[in-house]
Amino acid sequence: MAVSQEIELSGHIIDSGIMTQVFDRVMDMGGNFEILVFDVGKKKTDPSYARLRIIAANREKLGFILSELHRFGARPPEVKDVYVVPAESDHVGPKGFYLTTNHPTEIKYNGEWIPVEFIEMDCLIVKDKQTKRAICTPLSKLKKGDLVAVGEQGVKVHYPERPREQSNFEFMHGTVSSERPTVTLIAKIAREIIDMQKKHGKTILVGGPAIIHTGAAKVVAGMIRKGYINALFAGNALATHDIEYNLFGTSLGMDIATGKPVMGGHKHHIYAINEVLRAGSIKQAVEKGVINGGIMYECVKNNVPFVLAGSIRDDGPLPDVITDVVAAQDAMRRHLEGCGMVLMVATLLHSVAVGNCLPSNVKTICVDINPASLTKLMDRGTMQAIGIVSDAGSFFPLLAEQIEMQEPAKNK
Repeated sequence: MAVSQEIELSGHIIDSGIMTQVFDRVMDMGGNFEILVFDVGKKKTDPSYARLRIIAANREKLGFILSELHRFGARPPEVKDVYVVPAESDHVGPKGFYLTTNHPTEIKYNGEWIPVEFIEMDCLIVKDKQTKRAICTPLSKLKKGDLVAVGEQGVKVHYPERPREQSNFEFMHGTVSSERPTVTLIAKIAREIIDMQKKHGKTILVGGPAIIHTGAAKVVAGMIRKGYINALFAGNALATHDIEYNLFGTSLGMDIATGKPVMGGHKHHIYAINEVLRAGSIKQAVEKGVINGGIMYECVKNNVPFVLAGSIRDDGPLPDVITDVVAAQDAMRRHLEGCGMVLMVATLLHSVAVGNCLPSNVKTICVDINPASLTKLMDRGTMQAIGIVSDAGSFFPLLAEQIEMQEPAKNK
């Protein structure tokens, strides 16, 4: 016997495509729907409202459909308070705990809507016992007795809508294409970076070693020096080859200036790591004059924080590399607070890792020579990302050129 449940949707649900996605998801999952109320906003700034009846073959299938629609901001007409259960032990959530999206979220507690702080995907919601705060909490940070939201009752998701204000770039509908007008897009990205700086927002670079291999290190170092990049997330490789380039003029033993291999160059990256180990850290190597240029040098000199997250394949690693992945996650999260834009360039694994920690309202650009890398990022939940198919050595000089063209007074 068929069962049904009414839901509501409100906001700019038409031009943002939310209604279409809801209809498609219901039918794809074998359900049906009836439109009970549909009030369309008359002006551009007016919200719309819809009430639907969702119909499914049985209670279990209806539950699956409603759970999917919840992620688009659908909710029952009457919302009850969130249901919370104490965690039974450290790192162990109660069965059926609510799993967050990366979209802005609220919980209803004692009849009051409370925003969930530090939202990111695939975490739990913990209601603080002493205050009105609700905190998005990774499973690894859960403590025994924490009040954890269970089920979707009393939880409201604000699915991203097309921005209503004037913007240089539309970030909320990520796509990938190798046929896009790259120069035009880069000009828009440059304007966003300039605007971010003027608003005292943060632009973070998530970078891979190809930035060094393709000869873009000097350009990136200049952007850091001029204040356009406010934090750097990378791995052991980017920092190592940046320092190798500064000490020996090579990257992976290849002369950057000529593109030719250097005799004995295969040793250079290990020698570079050894020099930093001798100095004690990257900062100490800069202070002692061992490192006198490059990306890491500019980070130290301009107090730009960096997080180097390690992996099992690392040489060395450098003493600044965080080899505990949970500690590396925590370090990235601290710097992501207040971030307005992230540039992800030539590093799939770090891009996915950072994307998983980002709220969906952070403007995200992913640049990679391989279109599949960009698709994988969005398939793993970072749907706000805009993908540009390009190598780092082409992208950064064009970006720096556009910034200089659009803000010539600062770059004289």
